[in-house]
Amino acid sequence: MDRRTFLGAAAGVTTVFAGCIGQSRQQPEYDIGMSSSAFLPQDDFEPRVGEPVVWRNTGSRTHTVTAYGSAIPDEASFFASGGFESTEAARDAWLQRGGGGIASGETFEVTFEVPGTYNYFCIPHERGGMVDEFTVVE
Repeated sequence: MDRRTFLGAAAGVTTVFAGCIGQSRQQPEYDIGMSSSAFLPQDDFEPRVGEPVVWRNTGSRTHTVTAYGSAIPDEASFFASGGFESTEAARDAWLQRGGGGIASGETFEVTFEVPGTYNYFCIPHERGGMVDEFTVVE
């Protein structure tokens, strides 16, 4: 193989590899990330009814995803990492044994069937402002 053929082939492989890296950064395998004290949704994040929403702990601290039961649509199901039935149950489980914790690199997924605005928070970092909301659209 001559030098030009080798360099041409290497450039092609580099371009394909760089393209793959660029695509993975543009389309992560989650919808909402979690830093040390904030949720990181995409700027235009509006999930559709029936589509799953995936949170990924992209930080190093353990987090929770917990709905404010009084701040979700009336017909909507309550959601919390750990599968708790209410905000109070999720708080109690976290305080007693770290229940509902999402460790670094782990994910939590919910499919929303009711349109509307959903408010949620991270129990251990709520006081630090780790609260967020999004609107599920039809």
